[in-house]
Amino acid sequence: MSEQKLLGKVIVISGGTKGVGKAAAEEFARQGAKVVIGGRDEESALKSIRLMKTYGTEGLFVHTNLENVEDCKNLMDEAYNKFNRIDGFFNYAGVTPVSPLDICDEYTFDKVMDINFKSCFFCCQQAIKYMRMNGGGSIVLTGSAHAWGGEKDRAAYACSKGVLRILMEHISHQYSREHIRCNYLTLGWTPTEGEVALRISQGETETHLRERAGAYLPMGRMCEKTDYLDGLVYMMSDGSSMMTGSTFRITAGEYIG
Repeated sequence: MSEQKLLGKVIVISGGTKGVGKAAAEEFARQGAKVVIGGRDEESALKSIRLMKTYGTEGLFVHTNLENVEDCKNLMDEAYNKFNRIDGFFNYAGVTPVSPLDICDEYTFDKVMDINFKSCFFCCQQAIKYMRMNGGGSIVLTGSAHAWGGEKDRAAYACSKGVLRILMEHISHQYSREHIRCNYLTLGWTPTEGEVALRISQGETETHLRERAGAYLPMGRMCEKTDYLDGLVYMMSDGSSMMTGSTFRITAGEYIG
């Protein structure tokens, strides 16, 4: 195995049982990190943890309902109690329901903001508490091109991703002297489990989704989960120690604004 870029680090992931979060958890472990997975799908998390052991490292699953602030705080508490430090936090969890401004109801709005923003706010609060104990750390917030206006049918989602961008800027400005960094990873259009399920519910097959997206995206195809991993490892590594307050785009050329 080549040099491990995250050797000895402890990284927490919210929403680490699915999609890019799961892929990142396994890659962070391959790069030498101990990984704490927050989410609700224990079976998926345990499969990842078994894989981590083959890489010679450890993982921990913490059952986390991100609509519960105490669960968000507990995710960080359990990580620190197990490994005695937190070096990184990747906020991946999020939901993307159809929510045009003119018909979005209060329930949908609250669910989107609770999971996409409120949970991240309180996870970051607790992560910062522990990061400052060991001289700093790296926080990566999952962004979207929707944060620059968004599609008409994703109003609540666009707002949640926009406010995460403000949170990233706030953390990067206010905590840099404690060597706590924060950056915003703008993900592109990706056929995650959630995206594919949504399109199937709307009568579109995954094959057609990929064809339609490929015709729309400047680089000719959707982003795959693996397309983000090198960037994520870099942002969590010491190699990016002077990178904070940045918007890091991996979007196949997609910009919405």
